[in-house]
Amino acid sequence: MTHFEKAPAKINLSLDVLSKRDDGYHNVEMIMTTVDLADRIELNTIEEDRVEVSLWSRYVPNDERNLAYKAAMAFKKKYNITKGVHIKIEKVIPVSAGLGGGSTDAAAVLRGLNQLWNMNIPIEELAALGSSLGSDIPFCVYGSTGIAKGFGEVIEKLPPPPPFWVVLAKPDIGVSTKTIFGQVNMDEITHPNTQAVIDALFEQDFSKLCANIGNSLERITTSIHPEVLRIKEKMRQAGAPGVLMSGSGPTVYGIVEQHSKAKRIYNSLKGFCPEVYLVRLIG
Repeated sequence: MTHFEKAPAKINLSLDVLSKRDDGYHNVEMIMTTVDLADRIELNTIEEDRVEVSLWSRYVPNDERNLAYKAAMAFKKKYNITKGVHIKIEKVIPVSAGLGGGSTDAAAVLRGLNQLWNMNIPIEELAALGSSLGSDIPFCVYGSTGIAKGFGEVIEKLPPPPPFWVVLAKPDIGVSTKTIFGQVNMDEITHPNTQAVIDALFEQDFSKLCANIGNSLERITTSIHPEVLRIKEKMRQAGAPGVLMSGSGPTVYGIVEQHSKAKRIYNSLKGFCPEVYLVRLIG
């Protein structure tokens, strides 16, 4: 048996760090939406009781360190599955980029195994299982647009944004989310206006959305990697009305209503940044 699953990237419209938890994590509020830049997951049942991962990437392991592997093992253990699975990952989303690449692969495996093995497990249960593996996985299980609270495990659905195009630009560096959160100082951190972003989504107000997108981690990442700031400035100069770093970075995105303008911004960044993508919203 074979099943294919799409694993789309996410961008943060808002990321606020609220407090440090006793367990070492942080309480957050993150508004995320999915974009049409996606890995492709192929799942094949095998008779042996094991999980195999195959992919071509210099940066992503194919063993027990891989989040997709961990997701499959957690699924098998939770539901007492004795057969195995071969997971083939076609990587498109940049690695360590703030776009949820590993998390969305793991989420796709959870959704895919549910289909492959005809388990009929509610999506809420899959998201809860994913929360034990990573804070972005519950949102990625649901996809679309939503706000994640707690350490990321509490998901509330939100209306999709008004239609726009997304230009993604990633410098030639990787950023560790754990390292960036380790630098958080709650006395110095800035907080975006999360409610204003929510209001903009309900009102379908693109200008209001552009004015209020924000990321508490941006100042930390840009202090370590000033090239992120240079990409932001370049994107603004090219005419993007809304520009923000996604997640813990280093990818910067610009949101633009008109495709022709988005294409111009994309072209202006091609020689400036090694990885640039022009994608649509799917959230």
